[in-house]
Amino acid sequence: MNYEFDYSIILDEYYFRRLIGGIETTIMLFGISITGGLLLALGIVALRSSPCQFVSIPTKWFVEFQRNVPLLVHLLLWYFGIASLLPAVIIDFANRNSAEFVFGAITLTLYGAAFMSEDLRSGLRAIPQTQFESARSIGLSFLQTMRLVILPQAFRHALPPIISQSLSLFKNTSVAAAIGVGELMYRAREITTETFRVFEAFSVATAVYFTGSILIVSLGYVLTRWLRIPGQASQ
Repeated sequence: MNYEFDYSIILDEYYFRRLIGGIETTIMLFGISITGGLLLALGIVALRSSPCQFVSIPTKWFVEFQRNVPLLVHLLLWYFGIASLLPAVIIDFANRNSAEFVFGAITLTLYGAAFMSEDLRSGLRAIPQTQFESARSIGLSFLQTMRLVILPQAFRHALPPIISQSLSLFKNTSVAAAIGVGELMYRAREITTETFRVFEAFSVATAVYFTGSILIVSLGYVLTRWLRIPGQASQ
C-alpha cells in the first residue's frame, strides 16, 4: 500500500495551534535552561576554582554526577524522586505552575550548567596566571578577581563550545516529553496518535528543530566574531 502524504490535516487550525503551543513551550524551556544554566555555570566555575576544598570538592562531584548520568535519568529522578522530598510550599508552587514544566526546566538547567562550566574552565586555562596574580595584587578579593577579570575573558575563549552546548540543550528539550511537558515533540506525538499522520507530524517537528538549530549556530557565529579576542586569527 502506497503512503499518501497529506499535510492538510496537520495544518488544520486545531492541530496547528497545538503545534504552535508546543513550539512556544520548547522555546520557553530552552530560554530558561540556557539562561539559568549559564549563570549557574559561572558560579560553579568560581566555586571549583576556590582554594577552599570544602567548597571545590562538592562542586566537582556535582558536575561529575550531572555529566555522567543520562539526561533522561536526571529528569525522572527529579520528577518522581526529588520532587517528593521538597517542602510543601515548593511542591504547591510547582503544581500551580505546571510541575512537569518546572522540574523539566530545573533538570535541563542543572544538566546544561555542568557541561558549560567545564567549557568555561577550559577557557580559564587559556588565561595566563599572571592576570590572576595581578588582580589580587591590586586588592581584589578572590570573587572580585573571578567576576571582574578572569570569567569575562574565560567566556570569550569558551564561547564556541558553549554555543555547541546550547545547541545540544535546545535539542534535549525533547526529552522533557517523557514526563508530559507539552513541548514540540510531545504535541507531535499527540497528533500522530489522533490522526495517524506520523510522517507529516514528525517532519514538521524536524523542520522546527532544524530551523532552531540553524538560528543558534548563526547567533553563535555572530557572537564569536563580535567578541573575538584582539589578535585572534579570523576563522
